[in-house]
Amino acid sequence: MAIFPDLQTAREALKVLARYLPITRAIPAHSLSLSGPGVAVHLKLETELPTGSFKPRGALYALVANLARRRVEEVTASSTGNHGAAVAFAAKALGIPATIFLPAKPNPVKRQKISDLGARIVESGAVDLAGAFQEASAYSARPGVYFLNDATDPDVPVGTATIGIEILEQIPTVSTVYVPMGDTALIRGVASALKQLSSKIRVIGVQAERAPSYYLSWKEGRVVSTDTCDTCPDGLATRTPEAQNVQAIRELVDDVVLVSEDQLLGAVAHLYTREEGVLAEPAGAAATAAFLADPSDSGGSVVLMVTGANISADVKQRAGVLSQSG
Repeated sequence: MAIFPDLQTAREALKVLARYLPITRAIPAHSLSLSGPGVAVHLKLETELPTGSFKPRGALYALVANLARRRVEEVTASSTGNHGAAVAFAAKALGIPATIFLPAKPNPVKRQKISDLGARIVESGAVDLAGAFQEASAYSARPGVYFLNDATDPDVPVGTATIGIEILEQIPTVSTVYVPMGDTALIRGVASALKQLSSKIRVIGVQAERAPSYYLSWKEGRVVSTDTCDTCPDGLATRTPEAQNVQAIRELVDDVVLVSEDQLLGAVAHLYTREEGVLAEPAGAAATAAFLADPSDSGGSVVLMVTGANISADVKQRAGVLSQSG
């Protein structure tokens, strides 16, 4: 049986996070609202959080909750970057040492943020997250170490559920919310809050075509792994779904769509070079990519989550925004 954050706990989490994080804005997306009559599109800018992504919500709440339950001498995480930076931020804010396990050749922008926040970094020999996860799991077996695993920690979706509460307070008429989908901690939290507040709101998950494990699992109702997850949005690069997460998104998510590499890079360019002026990494632009690919699926008030802005120079160049953003 899938377990979702209850609304009261999410409201309490919102109060906890208010001590450390701002409320992110939901701004009108004028160029995207031109897609059809009666369509009003907003961008929920999770890029305004301290590490440039939505991840501190889950990491901070989970660390606060665990410190209240037990002795934590060190917090660890395996990450492609944004979750690692969030755990490093949470650890620094709460005075706990952090060790972050990254895959080989990680996003240099994200690695630097983790380093700047004072966490110890360990890079594994593998190019995807599997090796880093195994090393982090083995290291974390010692007493007093809390392995804050983004994909399975039950407290992380409580933190991300606060986004759903904010969206409905900011856009009371919202009818559809597009959410990038990596390990699903984000969409499980957002969708659970929205569905408890209004069952009429549609939640659409977005995955990369080259990392479709949760899309395939959602469609088939069982865990479907992929051999690789070689995609430019490292934040969406998952290939081994968790069974409980699959069950949760089957219950919460109305549809899941795939976007191509070109569509992701095109969305990065659209958000930055059009009148929106929003810089996003490919994973952060995934919701926009899905909407641009098929705006006819939406009507009324649409919210596109912009979930991360930690884009490397080479990806900026591929998206054609290097000269504009520096």
